[in-house]
Amino acid sequence: MTYDLVIKNGTVIDGSGMPRFNADIGISDGVIENIGRISDKAQETIDAEGHIVTPGFVDGHTHMDAQIAWDPLGSCSCWHGVTSVVMGNCGFTLAPCSEADKSLVMRNLERAEDISAEAMSIGIKWSWETFSEYLDSIEKLPKGINYAGYIGHSALRTYIMGERAFDQQATENDLKLMNQELTSALKAGAIGFSTSRTPNHLTPSDQPVASRVANWSEVESLVNTMGRLNAGIFEIANEQPGRDPRKRREYFDRLKKLAIDSGRPMTFGMFSTRHMPEMWQDFCDFLDEVAADGGRMFGQAHSRALNVLLSFKTTTPFDNWDHWRDMRTLPLAEQMNALRDPVVKARLIESANKPYMGPRVVGTEARPPNWDWVFPLFDMKGPYQSVSEIARSRGKDCTETMIDLALERNLDLFFAQPIANEIDEDIVKIMKHPRSVVTFSDSGAHVSQIMDSSLQSHLLSHWVREQQALTLEEAIKMITLEPSTLWGFHDRGLLRVGLKADVNVINPDTILPQMPEVVNDLPGGGRRLKQKADGILATIVNGQTLFRNGEHTGALPGQLLRGPLAVTR
Repeated sequence: MTYDLVIKNGTVIDGSGMPRFNADIGISDGVIENIGRISDKAQETIDAEGHIVTPGFVDGHTHMDAQIAWDPLGSCSCWHGVTSVVMGNCGFTLAPCSEADKSLVMRNLERAEDISAEAMSIGIKWSWETFSEYLDSIEKLPKGINYAGYIGHSALRTYIMGERAFDQQATENDLKLMNQELTSALKAGAIGFSTSRTPNHLTPSDQPVASRVANWSEVESLVNTMGRLNAGIFEIANEQPGRDPRKRREYFDRLKKLAIDSGRPMTFGMFSTRHMPEMWQDFCDFLDEVAADGGRMFGQAHSRALNVLLSFKTTTPFDNWDHWRDMRTLPLAEQMNALRDPVVKARLIESANKPYMGPRVVGTEARPPNWDWVFPLFDMKGPYQSVSEIARSRGKDCTETMIDLALERNLDLFFAQPIANEIDEDIVKIMKHPRSVVTFSDSGAHVSQIMDSSLQSHLLSHWVREQQALTLEEAIKMITLEPSTLWGFHDRGLLRVGLKADVNVINPDTILPQMPEVVNDLPGGGRRLKQKADGILATIVNGQTLFRNGEHTGALPGQLLRGPLAVTR
């Protein structure tokens, strides 16, 4: 026979966690046809000598709902070996919503997820109202990778309630209509239902996003609808009970009861924080408690610190402070001249050293710095010296040191400001917990604030190669089989005959995220962070080569992955 594609001479790590083995892989019609020694001809051959052949990586937490309209590749995740993503997390989706009311869903997305309203207005061709119609539109779009999506609570609320969604409780009729649309969405192929309860999610006017206005009984009603249908995953951006053990217990009890009553799997992000170092262990213990009591729940673990990336090309902590405010409106070259002026520089340093008096900082927005926890990003390997350490060695003020370091590189320097997952020892423990899954890139959101689309390449470079905290087999399973299984992609995540041919060919000795860069490629010329990776020879999606050596082949083989209740189309 003649295969569409044969990957020759590679070492296979199949995603199961079992030891690696040498084999060729033959692919036809988007499916793995053979694994072994293959001598038959192929229309395309990839020589994987000296490389590892793995399943495509799966990311269960993205916000590409808007980006998919103007970016067929699925960047930046696609450059890090990701072949399938789940969008619509935290209650933020573009559907259900009519075009006439699109400002309502944009209001939910604009600040909470740092997605430009201008880019959405220019880049999205609105062709839907219901969530079912939205999925149909996604299916028709050209796609480099595979997409599945939740129906989001904030969009569902505004679709039924309009402006009332931002300040009122749902009436009995509102809730009836929400449950009807949720049912329709699940039957059309929604992967589940998502919501946000976190105080970090605000509108541009500093008000809660729509889902945060809902009382808990509304959440229960919607999740129990999934229970009656026996379909769908419930994803939640957690409430933040803080240090109070009684509030934490009350929240845990509500979540556990809902998991048991509905029978639906539940998931949420699970980060550590240096401010409450005991918190992550409580959440891990809670996952075990829910399982022991008969519920299904898993945490989403990140592979590194959640870093806000500061720079003069994007955002500094002082953009709204006195003296800085005017200087930061200037073109970059003029800012550089101003920063080199001793009088201007002294004025800026004096302002930066005063107590912060600006607007409330939430989510991944830049915040007033603790210089012990701000690190110049000279490369992607680390370890890094903090600004305060460098300042002490230079005998200078910390703000002055930050300015000097940036000027030494013509303002082309990022500073990492970790706001969660600051302690490496905690990160690896959370990743290794049996009820966690390594995911949560947030790709498509916070596009000028963070760059975590590289969490998979970081996992393989840092935790496997540099720290040797995981074997390559363990790490590959964490980002292939485990997320595929938890989100129900049962035809992906493993290299097995008969499964979909989503495949990566990687060099474990060289895989590494490249340095982030600032680009202006959003619709309307909007700014975002961009990051590619080294060490990935090829990425194959549904049997077609999407990338070779980081370069797009021109193929767009991605598909819409509908949930289990979707009717045959």
